[in-house]
Amino acid sequence: QVQFVESGGGLVQPGGSLRLSCAASGFTFSSYAMSWVRQAPGKGLEWVSDINPSGRSIYYADFVKGRFTISRDNAKNTLYLQMNSLKPEDTAVYYCGKKGGSTWGQGTQVTVSS
Repeated sequence: QVQFVESGGGLVQPGGSLRLSCAASGFTFSSYAMSWVRQAPGKGLEWVSDINPSGRSIYYADFVKGRFTISRDNAKNTLYLQMNSLKPEDTAVYYCGKKGGSTWGQGTQVTVSS
């Protein structure tokens, strides 16, 4: 079955960086566009970024442009999110999944606080 395992979250100070990873299994990873979404405390899911199967087309929500970078390694069935210049408002659980899908992993908690 389709599975996603997110990792790499943690507690970081404002201005810091984290790199999230998402290990995917149960489908042909290289054939699908992928997404990162997040859920802040008390809020709904919020789209963060998409990447197409080849990695050549990338899209970001306005609030992360210039700070976050999505990438993928199709040989490793892994999706990444490099997060720089983190802000307290980036605090959320981050999830990965197929673009347009409704299946997500368990998520990884990112907390930005001094």
